[in-house]
Amino acid sequence: MATFDDFMKLDIRVGEIIRAEIFEKARKPAYKLLVDFGDEIGIKKSSAQITECYKLEELVGKQVLGVVNFPERQIADFMSEVLVLGVYSEQGVVLIQPEQPVKKGDKLG
Repeated sequence: MATFDDFMKLDIRVGEIIRAEIFEKARKPAYKLLVDFGDEIGIKKSSAQITECYKLEELVGKQVLGVVNFPERQIADFMSEVLVLGVYSEQGVVLIQPEQPVKKGDKLG
């Protein structure tokens, strides 16, 4: 069982998607995302299997939550630097977002 201390090891921050494109080499349908986490963390890349619920054009400008302190993970020819968080639902993966606009880099706590 995970403990509260385990949860506190995760660095979960708010970022804004600044670019999204189809990830053609992914085994499962996915997008390549460029997410701006503010001055402290900067711009990071992520692969996200969110194609069932989101069109490319609606992703840019959307705020998301992401784990920024996981090691990079290679997916096909792409290095994913952060894990963008979402909920597995009947319709597909739905992104977790702040209820109100907040500053890029704000930490979940």
